[in-house]
Amino acid sequence: MKAGFIQFSPQFGKVNTNIDKALAMMEKADAELIVLPELFNTGYLFVSRDEVLEMAEEIPAGKTTKALSSIAQRKKIHIVAGIAESAGENLYNSAILISPKGYIATYRKIHLFNEEKLWFQPGNESFAVYDIGQCKIGIMICFDWFFPESARILSLKGADIICHPSNLVLPYCQDAMVTRCLENNVYAITANRTGREERSGKNLSYTGKSQITSPDARILHQADGQKDEIGIVGINVQVARNKKINNYNDVLADRRVEHYQDLVKAVPGDPSVITKIFFCMLKIIFFWLLNENTFFT
Repeated sequence: MKAGFIQFSPQFGKVNTNIDKALAMMEKADAELIVLPELFNTGYLFVSRDEVLEMAEEIPAGKTTKALSSIAQRKKIHIVAGIAESAGENLYNSAILISPKGYIATYRKIHLFNEEKLWFQPGNESFAVYDIGQCKIGIMICFDWFFPESARILSLKGADIICHPSNLVLPYCQDAMVTRCLENNVYAITANRTGREERSGKNLSYTGKSQITSPDARILHQADGQKDEIGIVGINVQVARNKKINNYNDVLADRRVEHYQDLVKAVPGDPSVITKIFFCMLKIIFFWLLNENTFFT
């Protein structure tokens, strides 16, 4: 199958302009699967939660999902795209999966980076894999790459291709994705943005270099660091489904999970542990007060 990315520099706050730009580039893309950058329709450098509220959209009712659904139906393609999601009182840094038949699913970013924690809720559902016919895809967003568990879980659930919408500012991801693909024997499509944003005394420069990486650690295509680009390659899905390294080793079957239990233990200072202790103390105080009131009455 043919799969790849769209790389460009979204203009902050100009949602319609960014959607139109992405649609125009997709018109030129000869592929069956296209990945767009993280927050491609809004830009990234928010300076208040109100800004996110103003631009975030409900999924699938929002105009971005509808616009992508229209071109997906007409061109018979699947699209993964990063957008800001509004869900009741919560805001999420999300990615949507669109098929030629319309909206399929939403992934909400689990590992929030830097000031994203001020505007968004962390994802509240596990990593998932979707069968789109020609292959099975998993989705992670930008900083998720920093945690090897993200790609591992997607691989264990059967992903052939990891779709990776990104707004990368650190210089490490493109190199690290080579390892992520090798250790899981999967393809990855990292769709990064380019350009620079300066707002309210803050600034970020994005690294570009969107990349398609193979299970055998080859970079099949890497974009320029600054230019708009459509990157498409041919992908042999069967390569990602053969997890054997040699006649005796299998990258997934050889795992010794009985020795990995420490991976799921909380570390000191883990917010979840602190939260549990806090609520435990509240319960103790509540029952103490209840008993005290019972005694006095």
